[in-house]
Amino acid sequence: MLLLLPHACLAIRNTPGGLWRQPVIVCQQGQIAGKVLQEEVFRRTGLLWPLVTQLPVKGDAVVMEASAGADEGYHLQLTTQEGRRVLHISGSPKRGLLYGAGRLLRMMDWAKGAVILPDAINERAVPEKAVRGHQIGYRNLANSYDGWTAAQYDQYIREQLIFGANSIEAIPFMPQSPHFTISSREMTRKMSESCQRYDADFWVWTPASFDLKDITKRNHFLLQFDTLFRESPRLDAVFFPGGDPGDNPPELVIPLLEELAAPLQKHHAKAGIWLSLQGYTPDECNYVYQYIRSRSPKWLAGLVVGPGSPSPEDTRAALPAQYKLRHYPDITHTVRCDFPVSWWDPAFAFTLGREPVNPQPYYYTAAYRAIAPYIDGFIGYSDGAHDDLNKMIWNLLGWNASADPREMVRQYTGFFFGAAVKDAAADGVLALEKNWEGSIVENGSITTTLSHWQKLEAAAPALKGNWRWQMLLLRAYYDAYTRLRQIRETELERAACEALLAGPQAIDAAERILRQADSCVQPAWRSKIVALCDALFRSVSLQTSVAKYKASGNERGAVLDFLDRPLNNRWWIEDEFKRIRQLPAEAQRLAIDTLAHWEQPGIGSFYDDVGHVGKSPHVVRGEDLRTDPLMRRSDNPGFDWWEGGMSRKRLSWMTSMRWPTAMRYDRLDTTAQYTVRITGYGESLLRANGQRLTPSVYGKGTGEIKEFPVPQALSKTGTLLLTWDPIDEEHLNWRQHSRVAEVWLIKQ
Repeated sequence: MLLLLPHACLAIRNTPGGLWRQPVIVCQQGQIAGKVLQEEVFRRTGLLWPLVTQLPVKGDAVVMEASAGADEGYHLQLTTQEGRRVLHISGSPKRGLLYGAGRLLRMMDWAKGAVILPDAINERAVPEKAVRGHQIGYRNLANSYDGWTAAQYDQYIREQLIFGANSIEAIPFMPQSPHFTISSREMTRKMSESCQRYDADFWVWTPASFDLKDITKRNHFLLQFDTLFRESPRLDAVFFPGGDPGDNPPELVIPLLEELAAPLQKHHAKAGIWLSLQGYTPDECNYVYQYIRSRSPKWLAGLVVGPGSPSPEDTRAALPAQYKLRHYPDITHTVRCDFPVSWWDPAFAFTLGREPVNPQPYYYTAAYRAIAPYIDGFIGYSDGAHDDLNKMIWNLLGWNASADPREMVRQYTGFFFGAAVKDAAADGVLALEKNWEGSIVENGSITTTLSHWQKLEAAAPALKGNWRWQMLLLRAYYDAYTRLRQIRETELERAACEALLAGPQAIDAAERILRQADSCVQPAWRSKIVALCDALFRSVSLQTSVAKYKASGNERGAVLDFLDRPLNNRWWIEDEFKRIRQLPAEAQRLAIDTLAHWEQPGIGSFYDDVGHVGKSPHVVRGEDLRTDPLMRRSDNPGFDWWEGGMSRKRLSWMTSMRWPTAMRYDRLDTTAQYTVRITGYGESLLRANGQRLTPSVYGKGTGEIKEFPVPQALSKTGTLLLTWDPIDEEHLNWRQHSRVAEVWLIKQ
């Protein structure tokens, strides 16, 4: 493997292709594509390729040739004559040439003092989607962006374009953050200047999180736009979300946008306004569609679909053809989002949380391909640097939806880490995605993934300060450390419950067993995680702790704060012990017996934690991501975030499903009487083998018991299939939706 070679220069010489040391870059004076190519080669190799305006008579050269039109496509072609190599990049004067230069940079195998390119290059490319980009808002809610300088933003915007983006979305009008390097107003202007420099479209996301009937606030809102329009050297689009945040009906939103259009087009004649239908009812959506069909507003460029919106296919069908449809994909979150991790182990959900480092190239490729036929492009929702690889994957898919995920990752690792580790690092990224598949306890490859990254770390010490490298290492260590903790804490809870079989007198012994988790399971790995979090705060302002790094909230990537969060039910059991100690003796005995047998109901009985991928053997799963990448036909567990992620309630009550697709039990005792017991929240309309069951106990609160006796005739075949009748609760907030947490089938 390349990573085991002692010197990067030796590794690069083993790659196929020709060595390019000192070619000239032929381009027009001030051509941004030539400047980007020169600077990015120098940044990686230390080689300074001269910029010239005329092709010399001899020597290797990269020639940038502007072609007519505004086409974003490019053509790379290598010619060789009498030992001289000339690589031609042709494309539109700014953007097309820049994309050609970006493809060349992604094609290179580089190391200090060396660049290797293939011996044969002849590649044409035109993007499939007209809008390709990401929202990188400078605001306190982001887990890293608010600590960036204007120079960091400029470099990041450049890197997005190198990977094929053409749009950058800012979030203006933001209050002060403790991490701000300059004001929100100033950074918005700086981002606009960067987009002007690289010929990228500059968008702004501008919700109204107040009642638009409040004339004073409405006028102030419009006044802010006037300043924004005047101060932005480039502005191509204003995106106004109907909801999330904001709760204004379209009857108030549309007049606001009509009024906003005049000053926008006064300062930026080609700019348009985009509206999302997030949070709108079907009637409100129809109001918008009817307005567009009847009025054909010239100020409206198109609609945006995203979390809480009608589907892309439904919106496209209702929207007149002359208007564009943009997607607003949430590629930044793992739970409580549009694209949740499929059947994520609760150990990750309770520690990594909603905004961890989350490279998922195969998952997002599948999701993109499902949506792509209906959209004109996308600008992804991002709340920090942690989703960096996902951005690049979407950028590349915007050019070619058929692109191979591993090859896209290789372009990423090759560009940012170099040829010596390109392939091994790409495989390491793919292994990190595999870490999140199945039960954390059963997924032994998590430890292998860490070993792989530890070898990479030892082989490439020069990458120690690279923030992208640091993020991937953090994930590898965090996953493996969490797995060890889960294995150990599962065993400690089992041992504590076994001790309780002796009765109430064993409470003290059970508490001592649970407290063994206070000693660190792998101190070296834990220390490494802490050090990487500190390095990431210094390198890219990644705020992995509320207390230590002033993250804006526990859900905003604060993984360090959950490094020691119990992964078993220790907190709940300890609280139960306090309650039980106050009970009369007989009640103590019954309560302790319930605790001891909670997940072990006895021979012939069964227990499922229905939202736990490793503890739900009877839950019937729906389709997988290969056939249902948007999870529209398959239910996925939800993970509740109570008390800032530090709730002491039983973990299974926070890992629930609305209702499982079904639960199947085979080889039952055909002569036995069974009862179904359920915990969860709200309603539970249960059927067994198609017959509705009548409850004998029906608690609706969190953790309260429901019980359904099963008529013996239903289980006489030895098979029982439990299903739930759906309930229309769309009028309720999702937090109030009914759900199922645990299911027992108790043999009487």
